[in-house]
Amino acid sequence: MENHPNVLAVRAALGDTAPEMVVFDEGVHTAAAAAAALGVEIGQIANSLIFEADGEPLLVLTSGAHRVDTKKVAAALGLAELGRATPEFVREHTGQPIGGVAPVGHPRPVRTLVDVELALYDEIWAAGGVPRAVFPITYPELLRVTDGTPMDVA
Repeated sequence: MENHPNVLAVRAALGDTAPEMVVFDEGVHTAAAAAAALGVEIGQIANSLIFEADGEPLLVLTSGAHRVDTKKVAAALGLAELGRATPEFVREHTGQPIGGVAPVGHPRPVRTLVDVELALYDEIWAAGGVPRAVFPITYPELLRVTDGTPMDVA
């Protein structure tokens, strides 16, 4: 699994200082499952959610402790609507499956918002391109590697 093309793409995107991936025996498809497996607070899990924004992908990295307020985010971005993407749309734009979408490692850059609530934690855990892989990262580093925009998304 550590040599899966998606995991390798994530490592390449993270660069020379890429943290060690943690690979589980089974997939952790939810923030609660990932937090339990890692022994961390659910808020430390960076959920990677792809939305469809006027036909384009929008990645929202949100704390596992809450849900994205799509109306609030749409209004802040000047969008009429922000819709949940289909699994096909997610894979088309990220190359990764739902439940394993990483903040980076996509075929093309994806506009990214990063939940300001994640800044409350010294260490955040994000998906590594497949549902069984995660990696630790800090909030400032997450902003840097994604070229993300900090936003209150809940």
